[in-house]
Amino acid sequence: MDKPLAWYAVYTKSRFEKRLAGLLGEKGIEAYVPLRKVLRQWSDRKKLVDEPLIRSYCFVNIAPDRYTDVLHTPGAVRFVFFGGKPAAIPARQIDTLKAVTGSNVEVDAISLKGIKPGRLVRVTAGPLSGITGEILRVGAANKVVIRIEHLSQGLILSISPLLLEPVSM
Repeated sequence: MDKPLAWYAVYTKSRFEKRLAGLLGEKGIEAYVPLRKVLRQWSDRKKLVDEPLIRSYCFVNIAPDRYTDVLHTPGAVRFVFFGGKPAAIPARQIDTLKAVTGSNVEVDAISLKGIKPGRLVRVTAGPLSGITGEILRVGAANKVVIRIEHLSQGLILSISPLLLEPVSM
């Protein structure tokens, strides 16, 4: 009988996120690193490059018996723990990350340590329709924060408040 798969966050060596995902893929392990396009400038040119949205993290979809396979992969440091065991991340949050990074919405990551949760809202239209998140603030830049549990990380999305509806708790 196959054991159920769950998503876990793996802390990586510095600047090793994409390489670790590739090495895990070679082992038959589903790995995901959310990427964003960033314009980098060198002395002679500018170029759009893919860089990790959340630095030093790679997400893996595995059964618990594959923990050691992941940790014995070059670049993997440790799992993110919560309550004394590797923290399972709900699949809907990985789906949200995939939807956000696959859309043409400006996205960035911020630390959420010490930030109190705000009002829950749902996006009503556009490529992110159906995604739920917490409002950090709605100001001149119309930014909405989507919380990723267990990582103390969030995604800032530039989106019009007209595309949001409150979610009842």
